[in-house]
Amino acid sequence: MKSSTFKPIRHQRGLAMVEFAIALPLLLLLLLGVAEFGRMLFQYNSLLQANRDAVRYLSGKAWNGSIGAVAITPVLEAQTKNIAVYGAPLPQAGSVVVPGLTTADVTVGTVGTDHVQVSISYVFRPVIATGLPAFVGNAIPLNFPLVATTVMRGL
Repeated sequence: MKSSTFKPIRHQRGLAMVEFAIALPLLLLLLLGVAEFGRMLFQYNSLLQANRDAVRYLSGKAWNGSIGAVAITPVLEAQTKNIAVYGAPLPQAGSVVVPGLTTADVTVGTVGTDHVQVSISYVFRPVIATGLPAFVGNAIPLNFPLVATTVMRGL
């Protein structure tokens, strides 16, 4: 019996490199997309936690026992907004919860007579690009709002 040995065919040399060069941009696009999605989820989770902290602070301070309802003073509203943005009642430079978040993005209010509400509206901005090019029509924007709203009973 004759033993057969494997001999590579010469005209297929470099084929793997060509296939890799074709697949690499798609793989990188997929990797960057997953990274941006993870970054968006991280920022949304940070917004939710900041929102919960702010509404918890507000619910503990807003109850006015003499009138039997919640009352939000301008000072308390400013402190609540600062907690949502900076994590503390007083503004602290450089310690923003999410980059680009300001106190103008936070709304503080009441729901009925015994509940308080804090809402944060933030526009997510991807690092990679602001939009996907479209073959027909306008580009598809990648900036979209992240909204976190929490309601809690005044304590």
